[in-house]
Amino acid sequence: MSGCGCDSGELMPLSQALERLLADVRPLVETESVGVEQARCRVLAQDLLSSIAVPPADNSAMDGYAVNTAGLPEDLRLPVSQRIPAGAQGQPLQPGTAARIFTGSEIPPGADAVIMQEQCEQQGEYVQLNRRPQTGDHIRPAGQDIRPGQCAVPAGTRLDARHLGVIASVGIDRVPVYRRLRVAVLNTGDELLMPGQPNQPGKIYNSNYFTLKGLLEPLGVDVIFSGVVEDSLATTRDALALAAQQSDLILSSGGVSVGEEDHVKAAVQSLGELGLWRMAIKPGKPLAYGRVGTTPFIGLPGNPAAVLVTFLMLARPYLLKMQGCTALQPSCFQLPAGFGRERAIPRDEFIRARLVQGEAGLQAAPLDNQSSGVLSSAIRAGGLLLIPAGERVAPGQLLNFYPFHGVLD
Repeated sequence: MSGCGCDSGELMPLSQALERLLADVRPLVETESVGVEQARCRVLAQDLLSSIAVPPADNSAMDGYAVNTAGLPEDLRLPVSQRIPAGAQGQPLQPGTAARIFTGSEIPPGADAVIMQEQCEQQGEYVQLNRRPQTGDHIRPAGQDIRPGQCAVPAGTRLDARHLGVIASVGIDRVPVYRRLRVAVLNTGDELLMPGQPNQPGKIYNSNYFTLKGLLEPLGVDVIFSGVVEDSLATTRDALALAAQQSDLILSSGGVSVGEEDHVKAAVQSLGELGLWRMAIKPGKPLAYGRVGTTPFIGLPGNPAAVLVTFLMLARPYLLKMQGCTALQPSCFQLPAGFGRERAIPRDEFIRARLVQGEAGLQAAPLDNQSSGVLSSAIRAGGLLLIPAGERVAPGQLLNFYPFHGVLD
């Protein structure tokens, strides 16, 4: 890491901060083989090539009758020469006949179309077609989905249910994935209590650990809870040093601002280096990045809404790249603003927003309370709406909306 200008008083733009974080990532290299049923949320370490075609042969897309369109009689009445259930292999189609066939059954040699049963009438050992089929009707060709030698799933993919189904469809039962990332989570503050402890004056319950654990587990990482760290430089140093020995990355919340009891910045600098500090982002200005020894460290703010925003926008892409993922950014799309705002601020602002139906269609509207200490509004929000630094907002203006769906599960 080059010099960060941490004490210059300048705030680093979000895009620049993310670029510098991602440039500093050292991705995992260790891999392991796991069964497909254990591979959800893991990151694929190499391209998976199919050795077969999917489907392996031409098959029927409908329940109906397989025919040869060139050999149909004028009256479209044909004897039924065979019955082909799914899983059975039919005989070559006898000229001038039809084969009773079912969805997924292989097309018999000599047939080139399937007519659905709703367009036929069964008449004893004959079938009466009510229309003349065209070549290729209702036939799914071999390799329609995947061809032999084709890459079924590329390396760097974080596997979800869709990928697991495709992998299974080509007959692969084990996949090479990067090993699980170990992330140490520590929360700083003398005021923190763990849920279940008796409430006390001046104390608050530690919500940040549970937010972070819930954000980390869908990424397929092993979470190490390093505990609640009291507000002292020595204790913070000891906790960071131990976390560095146990993990691939340290993720903290709190203690990175400028108060007299904020010791994380000094502790990191004494044990390693601080590469970034203070972002031009709201909420979440006092975000820190550096290394404790050789272990990367990301220090999130202490306010719970700021933890959510900075994790999704900065920490999550870093973790994904560290895991070997190729898709790093949270998905977003543009929505018209269902509100206006005259005041511009010099930071990128992420507001918790809900989707509302306006006269012109779907719009994004802010929740009432945007305090960085208010987390419950995130439950009522559909995602985060970005107001770029220095911009006012006009009703109907298109803004980037980052839905929670897909990044929280």
